[in-house]
Amino acid sequence: MPDPDPANTPEQEIAIEQRFVDRVYDRVDVLRGEAEGNRDSGYAHLAATVPGAQFERDVFVYRAARRIADLDSQHEGMVFGRLDFDDGKVRHIGRLGVRDEEYRTLLIDWRAPAAAPFYRATAVDRQDVARRRVIRSFGRTVEEISDDLLNDDAAERLPVVGDGALMAALGRKRTGRMRDIVATIQAEQDAAIRAPGRGATIITGGPGTGKTVVALHRAAYLLYQDRSRYEAAGILVVGPSAVFMKYIGRVLPSLGEETAALYSMGELYAGVEATRQDRPEVAAVKGGTVMLPILRRLVRQTPPGAPGELRIVYRGDVFRLDAPELAAVRARVFEKETRPNLAKTEAGRALLIALWRKIKPVIPDAEPAKFSRDVGSRGEFLTFLDHWWPDLDPADVLGWAGDARRLASAAEGHLKHDAVQAVAASLREADFSIPDVALLDELRLLLGVKPQPRGRDRIRSWDGIQEVSTTQDRYYDRPERQARDAFYEDYAHVIVDEAQDLSPMQWRVLGRRGRAAGWTVVGDEAQSSWPRPRESADARRRAVPRGRVHEFHLTKNYRNSKEVFEYAAAWARPRLREIDLPEAVRETGVPVEEKKVAADALLPELAGAVAEALDAVEGTVGIIAPYARHAELAALVHDDRVTLVGPLESKGLEWDAVIAVDLKAVAASHGPGVAYVVLTRATQRLTRIDLT
Repeated sequence: MPDPDPANTPEQEIAIEQRFVDRVYDRVDVLRGEAEGNRDSGYAHLAATVPGAQFERDVFVYRAARRIADLDSQHEGMVFGRLDFDDGKVRHIGRLGVRDEEYRTLLIDWRAPAAAPFYRATAVDRQDVARRRVIRSFGRTVEEISDDLLNDDAAERLPVVGDGALMAALGRKRTGRMRDIVATIQAEQDAAIRAPGRGATIITGGPGTGKTVVALHRAAYLLYQDRSRYEAAGILVVGPSAVFMKYIGRVLPSLGEETAALYSMGELYAGVEATRQDRPEVAAVKGGTVMLPILRRLVRQTPPGAPGELRIVYRGDVFRLDAPELAAVRARVFEKETRPNLAKTEAGRALLIALWRKIKPVIPDAEPAKFSRDVGSRGEFLTFLDHWWPDLDPADVLGWAGDARRLASAAEGHLKHDAVQAVAASLREADFSIPDVALLDELRLLLGVKPQPRGRDRIRSWDGIQEVSTTQDRYYDRPERQARDAFYEDYAHVIVDEAQDLSPMQWRVLGRRGRAAGWTVVGDEAQSSWPRPRESADARRRAVPRGRVHEFHLTKNYRNSKEVFEYAAAWARPRLREIDLPEAVRETGVPVEEKKVAADALLPELAGAVAEALDAVEGTVGIIAPYARHAELAALVHDDRVTLVGPLESKGLEWDAVIAVDLKAVAASHGPGVAYVVLTRATQRLTRIDLT
């Protein structure tokens, strides 16, 4: 690396960094070739017959395959930072660590402690850093550099180029997918990312402070710090909606991490991918702890279609158990085992006891043991038992509540008539809603989970000797989430985004997934859509294991321009208590535009606003409108850059331009917190269209 020359032009400095970047990529090409050679050497020993040699060979192949995957996933923008220290030493920061031919450090992984000054050094606390440089590349070509001079005395020996990497990154167009921010992590964000994995880490902050992307980079950091723990037991990342999970889905792979499990709250029940939103008043009932006693009563109800009479012929006499007697038997079974799917044997025993009490007075010489063997083994008795006490599926039991009379019986003393009718109507829909997923998971436990036999692993065998030669293949071709489905409960760490929106029932679901996990909880109470925050807070305290708590508060809004955020803040202040208002760090000079139109003029007015926004920005345009208007507005989504979403799906997302439709209706339906969310999604331009 040549000595720095303060007289260098930006082009000369870019050329210096290009030579270093070329050197890194050349070294990575060598490492990739070595890994490919190791992998091929392992495959050459396919015929190994000694179990120990088979295992060693497979580990060899697996590690080589992982190395190739790591190098490939980090190829784009591999080198993004440089630190010049007061003593003249230089460190380059990148997406992964690279050593040269003599095993000296060439590139430092961004998660390593040695890289921390890149994110934490400030003019007040320089940490011996004289200059911080951000390097922006496309492919292997350095396109731009941007410097922060932290030591004014170093200006005589260090050239300074650019206007600041953060501002440049914030001004770039949005693409519809969240990017990683490894090159522009700020000091307060870095502190949260590097917090200990055990205990609970609470990250709060207003709109645009980077809470979500910090949580994702935290997952990558934890995997780097203790890979054996977090890869073996897993990291769960939970977000509010499928739209949101798609938006963030490429961040961790871009950081070289593919093993974290990403689920929306509508996917945390195997086989269900719920996207439907209930009306707010219905969601408030389904998500509340009031549903717990209702579900407990529901699972005790007689299944639809169950026979109402048991008729048995014994030694020439006919004996019957009628409906009230069968109901009494059912009640006695639940006194001994509350989980129906684990109580079938007890149900059969209880039926035989009830029959015996009728038979004994009529046939005094009958023997109980012989009677039980005789009647209990009969086909008609076993058939009756299967129909009267069937194995119950949570989806079927929740469907029972679509019958308003059944639900009213289970909800007596807990729900009023109008609430019963509204919830029952929702449960008669053809698909499940997002709040239904928490009810399904609760029913899964109330019904009783039968132990499932483990499926055979895909391990090959020759002459009865199993080996592990398919490990590398399984790493690549296994189905998504095969190892950890939606019911997996042994995660080492759980990351919850938009936590302020979770209902108590949803917190119960997450508590089951992370019984012994560390937690990262991310949110902003001012943006909450849940109407009873105290109830939700109590549920969160029960879900998150007690232990050490690390709290971080983010104070800078990097998403919105000052014009957009000051407008949103002015709207929110009188409507939201204890609102957290971060400081917007940039201006665009573009004020928020307000329009008022008649309802029948909405479509042409909105079409014009969309066309104007597409001309004004290079990136994406979001239309956020009440759900009731989506059908009429769908025709306006004729460009790949335009997205139409509801207020709840807009959480966590951002667009270059946003058109907020009928904000008053949004606030009336979902609360002022959600309307505040809608006003803070735009990075450059916000247009508000209200109906007169």
